[in-house]
Amino acid sequence: MNLANHPILIVLLCFGAYLAGSVLFAIPVCRAWHLPDPRAQGSGNPGATNVYRAGGWQPALATLILDALKGWLPVWLAYQADMSILVQAMVALCAVTGHMIPIFFRFKGGKGVATALGAGLALAPSSTLIMSAVWLAIMWRWRISALASLVAIGSGPVISALLEPETLPLFGLLALLIVVRHRNNLIRLAQGRETGL
Repeated sequence: MNLANHPILIVLLCFGAYLAGSVLFAIPVCRAWHLPDPRAQGSGNPGATNVYRAGGWQPALATLILDALKGWLPVWLAYQADMSILVQAMVALCAVTGHMIPIFFRFKGGKGVATALGAGLALAPSSTLIMSAVWLAIMWRWRISALASLVAIGSGPVISALLEPETLPLFGLLALLIVVRHRNNLIRLAQGRETGL
């Protein structure tokens, strides 16, 4: 029997990924930098962009790295355990879902972009790096994080289909989840009210 793909181990790893995703690092980072709770400031989103608005690039970078790491680590563990691409994708989705609906914060979380970045780097690095370049290009031109995130994640299914087609279902689901989480941003973008950094 291949223990790497044993159902119990898969369930445990997926649950562990969800719990890891449920840790919203923006909150302890803001406490460490003596900043206001990000959920009560700006957009109310516990993510790196909102932390940047409150405290600058250092706490924002710490938030980004930690939120990405909690997506990367479970997928990397699944890869190291020689689990299938399908299982790795399930683990990635569990980590991102944990960030969006965290059990530790009454199921009110963030938008999952940084966690998806980390999971993507572990599972599909080529596609994820190109998506990151898309994010940087949009951010450099318009300075609106929500727009950059939506364009980057929206390009994910196309990029993955071309470079790493076995990960297309994952990027398709991630795109759907993250676009839904950005629905208020989409409304503000359509109305010209979305703020930049």
